[in-house]
Formats: sequence, structure tokens, C-alpha cells
Amino acid sequence: MEPDDLVRGHLQELRRGTIVVASLTALKTPGYGYGLLQTLAEHGFQVDANTLYPLLRRLEDQGLLTSEWDTAESRPRKFYRTSQEGESLLSTLLADLDALRTSLATLTEGVRP
Repeated sequence: MEPDDLVRGHLQELRRGTIVVASLTALKTPGYGYGLLQTLAEHGFQVDANTLYPLLRRLEDQGLLTSEWDTAESRPRKFYRTSQEGESLLSTLLADLDALRTSLATLTEGVRP
């Protein structure tokens, strides 16, 4: 495996879980898939549509998102919103992410010469 491929693979693995956190955070305000892609990209989360749409369906199946169709415009769009269960999970994930950041900072400080 090439060094660049190795780095890319590990970065992708690291970011995979953060897309869930970012999506649940962004969808506290209702939004549709394409708009979410744009919002995530604006905030430094590069995610492919082929990754995001299955993720949205999975989060909805798990009860973490709710959705409804907006048919007011010429092209119907499905709007998603973080559910109460999703907000509860998001709080847990953010607290754990914070604890992980603190642990990594402590570990890094201890490793430095």
C-alpha cells in the first residue's frame, strides 16, 4: 500500500463517525440532502452524496432523524430533522468526543520530550 493511500484510508476511517455527529448537528434545523452536503462542505466535512444519502436513510431507520416531503415546489424534496432520540444521542456523542479530545491532549503532552 502506498503511503498516501495509507494516510487517506486512516483519515477516512477517522472522519466516518464525525459525519454522523455533523449531520445530527446540522439537521437540528430541517434540511434536505443536497443542502446538507453543502453545509457540511462549508464546515470542512467533505462527504460524497453516495455516502450521505444511505447514512440519512440509516439514521432515519434508527429513529435518529425524522423526515417529511415538501411538495410545495415543482420538485418534491425530502426534508430531514434530528429527532429527540437523535438529539439525545448527539449529546452523548459530543460529550464522548470532548472526552476523547481531552484524553488525546493529555496523552500528547505526556509523550512530548
